[in-house]
Amino acid sequence: MSEMKFTKDHEWLLINGSQATVGITEFAQEQLGDVVFVELPEVGSEYDQGDEVAVIESVKAAGEIVAPLAGTVVDVNEELADNPELVNESPLQDGWFVKIQLKDGADLSELMTEEQYKEFTAD
Repeated sequence: MSEMKFTKDHEWLLINGSQATVGITEFAQEQLGDVVFVELPEVGSEYDQGDEVAVIESVKAAGEIVAPLAGTVVDVNEELADNPELVNESPLQDGWFVKIQLKDGADLSELMTEEQYKEFTAD
């Protein structure tokens, strides 16, 4: 069964077993404005929690996507290279960035539920 979690960095994770699909939230893409470029990591790259995984540039700003949990990149959304606007058009579906195979014992306790994230962004 899949479970949706959120980070304070405005990323979402769709956790399915020991794998997580990572993207940015509606809130984040609205703050960024029109996304014009996305740089993704190589499949097989390993990251610790908090490491920069991807770079995202918009008409307003540039930023990075950080690894919400430690793991290895098993897939990247190649579609974003030619269509970075997918991040704006479908941030919670087609605009995903990477899929990460989580390291054993990945700590999900720091992640927020959708309800907690809504409260976090309400201020």
